Amino acid sequence: MKSIIVEDEFLAREELKYFIKNYSSIEIVDEFEDGIDVIKFIQQNEVDVIFLDINIPSLDGVLLAQNISKFSKKPYIVFITAYKEHAVEAFEIEAFDYILKPYSESRIISMLKKLEMTYSRPKDTSRKSKITNKINLWKNEKIIVVDIDNIYYCIARERVTHVFTKDEEYSVNLSISEFYNTLPKDIFFRCHRSYIVNISKIREIIPWFNNTYNLKLQDIDYEVPVSRSNLKEFKQIMNI
Repeated sequence: MKSIIVEDEFLAREELKYFIKNYSSIEIVDEFEDGIDVIKFIQQNEVDVIFLDINIPSLDGVLLAQNISKFSKKPYIVFITAYKEHAVEAFEIEAFDYILKPYSESRIISMLKKLEMTYSRPKDTSRKSKITNKINLWKNEKIIVVDIDNIYYCIARERVTHVFTKDEEYSVNLSISEFYNTLPKDIFFRCHRSYIVNISKIREIIPWFNNTYNLKLQDIDYEVPVSRSNLKEFKQIMNI
């Protein structure tokens, strides 16, 4: 496997090089500190994996990865960053892994072994379809992979969106509008400026003040409001 490292901090770059060289057979063909230089290199050279920081000059790591993900031959992207708030964007572009600094030796070694195993297997063209029903959320400083179908509702609290399943509460550092854009619209509805609801989890539709509705959900004791501005679209969706 051929790889490049994109990291503008010398010590972080040297540490990563040490682990790659000592715990894998991955070849490091070049190193970069600037996102624009990476684009120029990738246009002329093929690599199998990019170890990528987010906070880099000229073109940040997320934008760089989004550009690379449009290439016909896509390398694996491994984010190694101190910024946890970009995990959802990393999922959307199908990043291979998302590792938070400061990372442990065991975490890096495990990622390298998984990367080599995945590369050595025959390419699975159905990989994308298998993971599109997953989403990365945060709980107790950890990224938790959650089935989208298990989400019941979401609430906006300032710039953070809180996501609720039957038994758990998670969060994501996106506005509710930004998070809504990541969800499948055939399953989720923005029923209120502060709420998203999973349509399949609605158990009862209760008439409320000013001709609005409250929605009782399956399995949990919680009601989600439908605002007047979203009432017409909700009625169309629910055939009311």
